[in-house]
Amino acid sequence: MMSDSVAKTKIPEIDRSVVGDELEVDFKELADALWVAKIPIVVFTMLCALMSVWYAMSIPNQYKAEAVLAPAQQQSSGLSGALGQLGGLASLAGVSVGGSGANESKIAQKVMNSWSFIDQFIKDNQLEAAVFAVEGWDQSANRARYNSEVYNSTSQQWLIEGEDGSIRGPSSWDLFVTFSEKLTVVENKTTDLVTVSIEHYSPQQAKQWLDMFVDAINQHMQLRQMVKVTSNIAYLQAQIEKTSIAEMKEVFYTIIQEQIKSKMLAEASPEYVFVAVSPSMVPERKSQPKRAIICVLITFFGGMIAVGITLLRHIIRRNVGHS
Repeated sequence: MMSDSVAKTKIPEIDRSVVGDELEVDFKELADALWVAKIPIVVFTMLCALMSVWYAMSIPNQYKAEAVLAPAQQQSSGLSGALGQLGGLASLAGVSVGGSGANESKIAQKVMNSWSFIDQFIKDNQLEAAVFAVEGWDQSANRARYNSEVYNSTSQQWLIEGEDGSIRGPSSWDLFVTFSEKLTVVENKTTDLVTVSIEHYSPQQAKQWLDMFVDAINQHMQLRQMVKVTSNIAYLQAQIEKTSIAEMKEVFYTIIQEQIKSKMLAEASPEYVFVAVSPSMVPERKSQPKRAIICVLITFFGGMIAVGITLLRHIIRRNVGHS
């Protein structure tokens, strides 16, 4: 009986025409409110447009120097062939023959983006102030503009206040983060070509830093290979002293010979890991800022804010009037 009464209870239907009329009235009221406030909206939007132009013009130009690099072919075929003929004795000797040029390239890319390498690169070239304190470039005088709150260019003193109140320079992490924002390393998976770019306020400085950076990674990987080969030779010579088997000594001498060839090749190869396919050039066009996009976005959002404020005020006044 209870279910029958519930089933017979009718739910009042909503008059959709009334709802439609109310929505139409509401939209009309909102449109009228915007029309009444059209002058303030336009004025506010125009002010945002003017401010966007001023802001966009205040941002200094930056220039991006790029270089396209190809992995250098590591001439390890002689060593690999010799070890291949020796079979299991190569692994028994405990010597690593190294990887191909492509593998060295991938390792070098990881190294280029590493904190330790970038920190050492900045220290070796004394770029601390140039990386962290420069905020623009005076094109007429061709010199950097420094942030006076961070660095005194006259006395060459840092002005950063530490947590303990002492005056210090930027930390290693600060330098790494700032430099990483200027650096881009991208590999083309199809061709294995690597594009390295560095942005700077000066086009000449961008090219100079990029050339120095590519030279630094080649030297780093070259030194890394030479240290590895030298260690291998020292290990093999120690094994020769330990064994009395003539055949084993012959194996070790063969491997040492190939390791010496590998070391000589590394020493004679300035472009050890990367060869410039498209060397860097002094950029003539700025890479940023995109001033037109900045102006359009600020003006658009300024107009939206003006419209939003107008509608919000209208809704508040309407609710207060009805209460």
